[in-house]
Amino acid sequence: MSTSTTLTTNSTSVAIVGGGAAGMIAAAFAAKSGARVTLYEKNSLLGRKILITGKGRCNVTNLCDTNEILAATPTNPRFLHSIIAKFSPQDLMEYFESLGVPLKVERGNRVFPVSDKAEDIVRALHTDMLAHGCQVIHAKVERILTKDERAIGVMIDGRLFYHDKVIVATGGLSYPLTGSTGDGFKFARSLGMQIIEPRGALVPLESKESWCAALQGLALKNVELKLFDNALGKTIFCEFGEMLFTHFGVSGPLVLSASSYMKEDTTGERYTISIDLKPALDRETLDRRLLGDFDKNKNKNFINALDDLLPQKMIPIFCELSGIDSRKKVNSITAAERAHLVELFKNLRVTISERRPIAEAIVTAGGLSVHEVNPRTMESKKVKNLYFVGEVLDIDCLTGGFNLQFAFASGVAAARDIISKNEATFTS
Repeated sequence: MSTSTTLTTNSTSVAIVGGGAAGMIAAAFAAKSGARVTLYEKNSLLGRKILITGKGRCNVTNLCDTNEILAATPTNPRFLHSIIAKFSPQDLMEYFESLGVPLKVERGNRVFPVSDKAEDIVRALHTDMLAHGCQVIHAKVERILTKDERAIGVMIDGRLFYHDKVIVATGGLSYPLTGSTGDGFKFARSLGMQIIEPRGALVPLESKESWCAALQGLALKNVELKLFDNALGKTIFCEFGEMLFTHFGVSGPLVLSASSYMKEDTTGERYTISIDLKPALDRETLDRRLLGDFDKNKNKNFINALDDLLPQKMIPIFCELSGIDSRKKVNSITAAERAHLVELFKNLRVTISERRPIAEAIVTAGGLSVHEVNPRTMESKKVKNLYFVGEVLDIDCLTGGFNLQFAFASGVAAARDIISKNEATFTS
């Protein structure tokens, strides 16, 4: 008679390169299941990028279903389906709350710690790792060691450190001061893997028009922003929300999200932004509103009759763009001039000249091609026992907690695959 028993051993040695969101949660999940985990982080602190997310509050995830997450992922959304289904926003919230970090849900289903402190998230991850025996070494990994198309460890300062499994969680190229300097791309290239040219996603945009700089610091709320691709001849992004004018062009939540839909080529004035300043009013209603305001201010100059419709800082720019003499009495403004004014309110156009540098981007678009990685396990298809998680992959999501959800879910997927392969079956 034979019996089959499944035993979880602690013999598997796991190296995790990178101590950000994906790396830390992978370390915690692998360590608590018995693996011997060493996390290598070149910074003196773990989770540096987590600490600046959500303006220091840490937008941990977005409380929505898998389909909504995929819809908020401009690049390779289908790749996420399996890992999000197996580690959902609800699962992530339960995990952090089990570690003693209460969470709250705000506008747009954005999830934050109740304390509004990103350091609580980092501290919880760090504590969970250490509690299960994870070792942290602050050193820069120079190379992934391989033999017979299998990962066997890492090299640091010319010294070899052998491990059974290696997880690369090095991030992309955005916010390089946090340690995201493209190390993972170099590792992958050296192993013959395809890298999609990295570029900034969720990044501010520079404008051709100089008047944007004159509005520096002005934030617009409750506007509609459309991004038009002149090469394709169609609108590729449309959303309501907030935006900001800067010394170089435009930024803010709407602009950052729109930038994720732009292809690498921004030359030749390919992209144009259209801002609807009064999305709640159709053109006819807005025209009636203008007539009412002009009648109320009929003896005033044009420049002094727009206070109820525009921020003060924007009025001189609007006068200039409208072509109407700012000193013209509003009772003498023609129907044609008024129609042009309505068009400005509904379709204020900004020509995009280029993205800001990738170092200013919130996340990196491009990176390791998703075709190189198993979407269920995050293991490399070319090199066994080697995993890639988080922003190193050619995946980027919109703002609202989606990028962190992907990072955490991918880290968990890799850890769980390692755990499943760490189960030995004995027959006696």
